[in-house]
Amino acid sequence: MARGSSELLTSDARRILTAQAARAFAYGFTAVLLGSTLEARGWSPARVGALLATIVIGTALVSLVIGRFGNRLGRRPLYLILYLGLAACGLVFAFAEAFWILALAGLTGTMSPEVVESGPFTSLEQSMLPSAVKTDRRTRIFGTYNATATIAGSMGALAAGLPALLRRSWSGVPADHWFFLLLVPAGLLGAWLARSLSQAVEEGGGGQAAPPLGRSRRRVIGLAGLFALDSFAGGFVLQAFIVYWLRLRFGASLESLAVILFAVGLLQAASFVLATRVAERVGLLNTMVFTHLPSNILLAAIPLASNLPVAAALLFARSALSQMDVPTRQAYVVALVDPDERTAAAAYTNTARYAARPLGPALAGAVQEVAMGMPFFIAGAVKSVYDLALYLWFRRVPLATTHAALTGPTAGADIPGEETEQGRHSDE
Repeated sequence: MARGSSELLTSDARRILTAQAARAFAYGFTAVLLGSTLEARGWSPARVGALLATIVIGTALVSLVIGRFGNRLGRRPLYLILYLGLAACGLVFAFAEAFWILALAGLTGTMSPEVVESGPFTSLEQSMLPSAVKTDRRTRIFGTYNATATIAGSMGALAAGLPALLRRSWSGVPADHWFFLLLVPAGLLGAWLARSLSQAVEEGGGGQAAPPLGRSRRRVIGLAGLFALDSFAGGFVLQAFIVYWLRLRFGASLESLAVILFAVGLLQAASFVLATRVAERVGLLNTMVFTHLPSNILLAAIPLASNLPVAAALLFARSALSQMDVPTRQAYVVALVDPDERTAAAAYTNTARYAARPLGPALAGAVQEVAMGMPFFIAGAVKSVYDLALYLWFRRVPLATTHAALTGPTAGADIPGEETEQGRHSDE
């Protein structure tokens, strides 16, 4: 983290980023192991897709609970409970093999099939972070937030290749499933850090249930619908599924996959930081759409690759662009609503993404059996529809923010017909 950025962070922000980094490292490690372990057990694509879908369903259900009761129960207590659930989930995935047991653990919302997760943890963190920075330039904290998670997750993914390397010279290395125990210390560390957060992160909570998003309701619903479409497409190409597909298609080794995901993570981390700078110059909407569209074309081209190096190169190019909308989207949602609506807005827009996402991996497993590589084509096409719809809907209406979080000539856009009300609110 750059010195200039760290000086702007409070102790709460540092604790959140540290807890997030520990979680991301563990997720990076286990995301690689999850795909390879299921492939090694001989699970069919349909069964793999069903388990991944169950995990994503868990994130949707738990995020919905957080969105509804996050302010009433408190962000800190819920954050603590989630980390304890993460530790418990690590125990289950280490010791259990039965599908139904793993599925039940997945429903806790604390497991992730990707190197960097987008689950109930992030809903709470996105609502707490704006209160944990000393500057109004909140867009950049989301760039730092996502970059921290991605770098830590990439390190975890790279480390996932070590067991296979060690087995070449030492037969005593435990089986891959035992390494899910890494989630236990990550969960306990996160719980300790969550317990040490100050009351400041509860800003806007007031001990009440999440508000019904009064003036922001239509805006949040509109965004949630579009985000759900994008997430549905993303469910076809979860990183655990990509690991499974690369092993199935090219026989990729675990060491190679670990290096590939590490490189993917580094590219994503760089793009997170770059995205916030670009958004300050060209606006959030342009940054989100015009980096995402070309990444979708690259995604659809991956199954056309003739060998692993070509497939990896396409994946790298796609990863450098595909995640630039993440910090800008998070900053936009938080800046769009009042402080007491942050938890609900973050949780409901995230929940919309999670609710649509389980359909993706379930369908991916089914269409994969019909035509290898079909999930990549479907994901690229649907994501392109999302980008075009987002741009056509929002391009003519400037976003009048209630916070100084967003900067630039055209920070974003609002839902047509509501700019006058939002503009008046901003002027007041």
